[in-house]
Amino acid sequence: MGKKTVKICQMLCVAICVMLVMGTSAFPAEAMSMSSITSDSIREKEEQIRKAQEQKDALKSGLTDLQKLKGELEAQRSNLKNYVAKLDASLAEIEQKIEELQAQIAAKEQELSDTQVELENAIAREEKQQETMTEHIRYIYETGNVQMVELLLGAESFSDFLNRADFVEKVVSYENRMWLDFKATREYVELCKEQLELEKEILDETKAGVETEQKNLEELIEQKNQDILNYETDIGNKEKAIQEYEADIKAEEETIAALEAAVEAEKRQILANSGKVLVYDNGVFKFPLASFTKVSDEYGMRIHPTLGVEQFHNGVDFAAPKGTAIYAAYDGIVVAASYSATMGNYVMIDHGSGLYTIYMHASALYVQKDDVVSRGSTIAAVGSTGRSTGNHLHFSVRQNGTYVSPWNYLSQ
Repeated sequence: MGKKTVKICQMLCVAICVMLVMGTSAFPAEAMSMSSITSDSIREKEEQIRKAQEQKDALKSGLTDLQKLKGELEAQRSNLKNYVAKLDASLAEIEQKIEELQAQIAAKEQELSDTQVELENAIAREEKQQETMTEHIRYIYETGNVQMVELLLGAESFSDFLNRADFVEKVVSYENRMWLDFKATREYVELCKEQLELEKEILDETKAGVETEQKNLEELIEQKNQDILNYETDIGNKEKAIQEYEADIKAEEETIAALEAAVEAEKRQILANSGKVLVYDNGVFKFPLASFTKVSDEYGMRIHPTLGVEQFHNGVDFAAPKGTAIYAAYDGIVVAASYSATMGNYVMIDHGSGLYTIYMHASALYVQKDDVVSRGSTIAAVGSTGRSTGNHLHFSVRQNGTYVSPWNYLSQ
């Protein structure tokens, strides 16, 4: 054997040793790049799971503490006006929580759907990778390393040998990359399963939270109705209750009159500046409700249902389910959209020519002061806020500073 041949053989042995070391203990740049991308995906999934866990932990702490709330309300019970205002505010907060929880349910159902798709895709990828690796392992077992050795020994020159060694290195790199990707996919599948189960738990707990808050809401509404009835029918409170009721009605009318005065003053200013003034054109009002079950109290003098004394009722009460749409009876400008312990959430609309309509006890208001509304616009929803013991709309009409029968303007 010549010196040149011996030298080539030595180089061959060294190259094979280097290649084998790289194939068993080093990861080529491509494999490392693939691994880092997969690691980022795994870290992102772990972060999603962490945030979901935080959301789950926050659910219970965000629910209404009914017993604590009742204790706070108890301190206000001696003053009916303060008690009603505090209770209405609490009811509004609970309704807001219910809306937020329902929005979370919709979002979580979408997240569940997305995670399910992620999981199915990851499982399909894992099965495909496992199938490919199984075939590859079977092939290696059947052929051993004979083909690789033959490939290297078949080199016609040292340069050719190096090229073939580079090919072998790439094959080993592919095997490393395939294994790393399979491991990462399997880990990702397990994380998707964990996230899916956690999101299902959150969805179930959120739905339970809605039920709890709904029960809280119903219990407080029932308590409010009963407390008002008890207060007004208690013989010991009778005289005081009548005085308070009359004072509330007087305050209510003063509020309405003050709003009218402010509007009329503004109109005079507009007229002085030669601007246009809203004028009622004698059209027929639209009925102010989408539907109602009955007229629970008529306009005019009546015996108060709980106080037992004759009182003037300045509007018509239409009993209707909570949330029923309340309509603007006619074109006009909103001069008030506010809350008072007597009227609850209320809207007052100026129709021009000294004509106003008032809508009381709403559960929600959809307009603001200075909004321009047209006949039939939805302005609020039926409720039982303020001094009320059941869901209804109290609908009043005022003409030139005096309450008049709403039936004079409604098409019957």
